[in-house]
Amino acid sequence: MQKLLAFVDIFVESQEMDNVLASLIKLENLQELYEVTGEFDIVTLVSAADIEEFRDILKNRIMKIKGVKSTVSSIVLKAHKGPKCIEDNKPTSSSV
Repeated sequence: MQKLLAFVDIFVESQEMDNVLASLIKLENLQELYEVTGEFDIVTLVSAADIEEFRDILKNRIMKIKGVKSTVSSIVLKAHKGPKCIEDNKPTSSSV
């Protein structure tokens, strides 16, 4: 069974940005972590075994970091292009 993937966009108190980034880097479920311009301050890609684990990561790890104001999450339904597609697009012996 594939893991659940979700993009978590994070709003941060500006004076706490370095603290938030340092704390997020330590979370093993974060696959990707970007400091960005625009509406959000940080964009992450989080993996979890299921929705319950994702809820725990969001509620008890990310949201408890000092300086995190709020988050917006988008659960990935299907990856069509990018590094997460590599496993699904491996050539089979009949296609080679």
